[in-house]
Amino acid sequence: MSKWVTVWGNATSVADRRPENYAKNLTLRYPVKCAFGGNCVRLHFSNFCGTEPVTLSQVTVAPAVSDREINLKDACLVTFGGSESVTIGAGGEVFSDEIPFRVKPRGSVSVSIYLKDFTLMRSAVVITGPLSKGFYSVGNQTLSSVLPLEQTRTTQTFYFLTGLDVLTEDDNRAVILYGDSITAQSWADYLAIKCMDDPYNKTSVIRRAASGTRVLREYSCLTYESYGLCGKNRFLREISTVSGADTVIIQQGINDIIHPVGTDVNPFRPMSDLPTCEELQKGFEYYIKTAKARGLRTLAGTLLPIYGWRTYAPFREELKNAFNGWLREECGADGCIDFDRALRSDKNPAAFADGFDSGDHLHPSEAAYKKMAELAFEYIGL
Repeated sequence: MSKWVTVWGNATSVADRRPENYAKNLTLRYPVKCAFGGNCVRLHFSNFCGTEPVTLSQVTVAPAVSDREINLKDACLVTFGGSESVTIGAGGEVFSDEIPFRVKPRGSVSVSIYLKDFTLMRSAVVITGPLSKGFYSVGNQTLSSVLPLEQTRTTQTFYFLTGLDVLTEDDNRAVILYGDSITAQSWADYLAIKCMDDPYNKTSVIRRAASGTRVLREYSCLTYESYGLCGKNRFLREISTVSGADTVIIQQGINDIIHPVGTDVNPFRPMSDLPTCEELQKGFEYYIKTAKARGLRTLAGTLLPIYGWRTYAPFREELKNAFNGWLREECGADGCIDFDRALRSDKNPAAFADGFDSGDHLHPSEAAYKKMAELAFEYIGL
């Protein structure tokens, strides 16, 4: 066991601003499924999008017995420079000490985080999928074997915890999925499950995706700031904080196309935000160049059907198709995963095929997400 590999991870983005934007005397518990095992762990926490320091008062890692339950006998306190608590400055990130802790291949561990004092709940990401569920509970429950049912609720929002690294065997590796809400939803989990179902699996799937994000733009207004950062403000940091990665799959760009509606409709979404195909290509070329400079194999994913989405228009369809054509033929990535052709209708290529539309005409159905995972699995190898 001599190599650090991120076995689980998610992006850090901006939580939706609400009046109840602070938490106090609260425990977060996140069960995570591990693709492979090891004998030592380190945890990565981020306040990258925070505007003030946050203090993690106590953190534990323990084998997960079930969603809310841990094996307390084998639980470990997580330390930071020997201390049981850590303060992360605004915009900061921190790794824990290396914690001797056995992770079983395909086992589950739970990370519990206690926030004793008022804490700005801003650095977070919302994710969904069969492996993506967390909990929050009143009081310090970091060393509670079972979260109390009457004081606990589920959450899809993952605050501060952005990675779990395992000291593992040399031939284990990570694959990064980078994108927007489509990747923040289920196909990342289905790909992880597909990898873990393979008895020879040596691959973890690390999701670096945040809903509403665009390649070229970001919002500074309170209404839409939860749509997160643009590519140049997040891509390098997201891929650089994944240990042991050798491949990144990039599927992003649809929000650049569908968001602008004009200030007469929405003061925060001017048509001037709509990129040309050449501008979108340059944004994507930055991703490819940056990833290759980090030694990562790059795979581009084509944009999906949008026919019937509320801002659908022929000019948006033309832009999407032109960009997809460039991704397939000229973008310079090491390969192109053609999600569009796999999910679109034969009768109307602008629309999803039957059974592949979630109902909003933008996000795929669960069946389509499984199809995306199957397609990606063919490209990443084991």
